[in-house]
Amino acid sequence: MSAVHMQTLAESLVEAARRAGADAADALAASGQSTSIAVRGGTLEQADRAEGVEIGLRVLIGGRQACVSASDHSPSAIARMAERAVAMAREAPVDDMLGLADPDQLARHRDAGDLQIADDRPDPAPDALQDLALRAEAAARDMPGISQVESAHAAFNRQFLWLAASNGFSGGYGRSGHSLSCVAITGEGLAMERDHAGETRVWAADLPTPEDIGRLAAERTLARAGSRKPPTGAFPILYDRRVAASLIGHLLSAVNGAAVARGASWLRKDLGRPVLPDGFDLIEDPHRPRYPSSRPFDAEGLPTRARRIVEGGVLQGWTLDLATGRKLGMASTASAARGISSAPSPATSNVILTPGTVTQDDLIARMGTGLVVTSMLGASINGTTGDYSRGAAGFWVNNGRIAYPVNECTIAGNLRDMLMTLVAANDALPWRGTEVPSLLVEGMTVAGA
Repeated sequence: MSAVHMQTLAESLVEAARRAGADAADALAASGQSTSIAVRGGTLEQADRAEGVEIGLRVLIGGRQACVSASDHSPSAIARMAERAVAMAREAPVDDMLGLADPDQLARHRDAGDLQIADDRPDPAPDALQDLALRAEAAARDMPGISQVESAHAAFNRQFLWLAASNGFSGGYGRSGHSLSCVAITGEGLAMERDHAGETRVWAADLPTPEDIGRLAAERTLARAGSRKPPTGAFPILYDRRVAASLIGHLLSAVNGAAVARGASWLRKDLGRPVLPDGFDLIEDPHRPRYPSSRPFDAEGLPTRARRIVEGGVLQGWTLDLATGRKLGMASTASAARGISSAPSPATSNVILTPGTVTQDDLIARMGTGLVVTSMLGASINGTTGDYSRGAAGFWVNNGRIAYPVNECTIAGNLRDMLMTLVAANDALPWRGTEVPSLLVEGMTVAGA
């Protein structure tokens, strides 16, 4: 649907809410379409296509709020939504921190064109996506030692969002996404191992070739042949760049204003204190062109901007929307995000950690004996204390060199201690929402054989 129609839907929701008795309201209208193709054994295995329009409304009455959503966007449905939302809000608990932005806080620039977050080329046809998937599968299958390719997958999506509010804000923009992935298998029975490769880009032109994706999936899989459990003990851990962002993700969760306001963050008393080694910056930049989470304004209509979450290792501030900022006596960092059926909450976009000056091989040599983690599963993370435990797989290092692949082990530590020992490599990959290089962590516990 056109931008004009999406604007009309969002603004109609706000008007209906005011007529139904809301003190204030904001609304989100989203149209989207997606196509997904999976192949196996050189033939089409699955094809999916979806498209539709969804609308969501939040109303506020005397410090109370309620959210409703629907896929029916007829005038009568919009009127019923507004009445239902107002009735729900009147029964909700009071939170005096709730409220829309003041008009003078709102973003003036509401066009995302300069961010280039929507591919301007024609949408790929299903047969073009199938060709990409088949080429990735063939490249993986042709590698000696690969017993089968579990799947190869290509997909495209495009959406358009429009946000309107009773404080006068009205703005929207489009997004696109292209993805390509492959999962390969080596060995048989109990000796079977698998690994994958996959990439996602805003613009198709920025994707690696299908052959690169397929070969990388195969190479990663073949490297896992003969995996075994590592020894148990205290060892350094090197988080490969494939998984290092998850470690920084725990830091981002701990500085989220919602967790801090609840007292449920292990960093709740550390504002202005070191949380990373000296020399590390953690920067959020929502204006990186062609990056998937770039945006000109947040979900409350505030202008987004670059900021330093950590500077020189020292924590500079929390990630805040309007409500959590008011609870903590601080201004919003224009970090509100929301879904169609949910209220705004704080979230980051395009986070970059300072890279190091050495290669991953240099860090492996420095380790001596330890574990390189390339994949993880399951998690036990205590958000209040920072206690950390995760299942892991990767490669064992002896005498500064990779000795053999490992699986079925657990790594454990405390996030506060772990993050203060970080050493970064220089191998961060671009195009990620969290751009983090390989990270060496000293003295974690490995539970293996």
